[in-house]
Amino acid sequence: MPERLRIALLIDRFGRRFGGAEAYGVNVFEVLAQRHDVTVIAHDFEHTLPVKQIQVSSSRRWPSWIRVWLFARAAARLTRDNYDVVHSHMNGGVGQIHVIHVVPIRHRRIFAKSWWQKIAVYLQPSNVMYLLLEAAAMRPKPGSCVVAVSPWLKDRIHEAYGTPLAVQTIAPGASFVAPDPLVRARVRNELRCVSTEVVCLLVARNPLRKGLAAVLRALERLPEHFRLIVVGAQPHIKDYVSVNHPGLVSRISLVAPTPDVSPYYQAADVYVHPTLLDSFGLAPLEAMAHGLPVLISGPQYCGFGRYVTHRHDAWVLTDPEDASEIAQGLEQLMTDPSLRAKILTHSLKLVESLSWEQAAQKFEALYAESIEARR
Repeated sequence: MPERLRIALLIDRFGRRFGGAEAYGVNVFEVLAQRHDVTVIAHDFEHTLPVKQIQVSSSRRWPSWIRVWLFARAAARLTRDNYDVVHSHMNGGVGQIHVIHVVPIRHRRIFAKSWWQKIAVYLQPSNVMYLLLEAAAMRPKPGSCVVAVSPWLKDRIHEAYGTPLAVQTIAPGASFVAPDPLVRARVRNELRCVSTEVVCLLVARNPLRKGLAAVLRALERLPEHFRLIVVGAQPHIKDYVSVNHPGLVSRISLVAPTPDVSPYYQAADVYVHPTLLDSFGLAPLEAMAHGLPVLISGPQYCGFGRYVTHRHDAWVLTDPEDASEIAQGLEQLMTDPSLRAKILTHSLKLVESLSWEQAAQKFEALYAESIEARR
């Protein structure tokens, strides 16, 4: 394999503030761009990396399935020559390395469904387009590889496309962040959190999908000095809280999506992630890297749940919708010093085992295999 590769990255949006899947791409290529020539092909950009970028424009008036198809066509044209490897986070047959972040469409709409339900799926042109593009990404061909971001997601891919499909697992990483008392004090002051308050943190572009409703019910059971910060909240979340939990408005701070979440991790005391469906869960790992104890859904709900053990390196929920279980976990993590110290010690060891450098090296190994197979 040449020492310095020409790599094309296909991704919908390239920037950390766009979400966990997008942050995965930015973090991996922050490492890879230091030793390879990288071109990013995407719809939108918000980053500072030393990469060449090509923006694919398509009218917002088109439905999403048309935009995905148009992107696949443009990507095929733009990557026809001049690249050693095409690394894709998009559906479609373009490229050799196909990274899957969410449960396959085939699993969600076809797997374990009745014949009538399957027929209804195929009657919708959007479903047909999504399924065709996804199948093209999954189709084995010389030098191609499917990558899942967690063992949990790998299982879902095999359920949808069969176990003969070769799937690699490359988990997200995290980097240690040293605590900065000045940053902590500044952010807590901005959010009007006093020193005696316990600040719980949830980071999500769609917090209701990550368990916000259950967290709010749990917060009602906890003493008033427990507060919640939600980073990534869209405007409608404010209305949701006001309508459904008016008594909690003064105990909740909603922060718009931001590319720099680190200051909010530093301001928090505990991270809460009772998701019902998450292929991995990058935010809890980042919270651990900032020295926070984490409360998280079990492995049947969250891919990251397979990496942790209850009361060892995290508080693992058996039922992420059980508000009393969430409240108990948060209270235990904040009132039991020995438990908190134990969890923090072991969670930092877990962070050591998962890094973006290791993820980048695993991708480089796949690039070498792909180039050799195509040669």
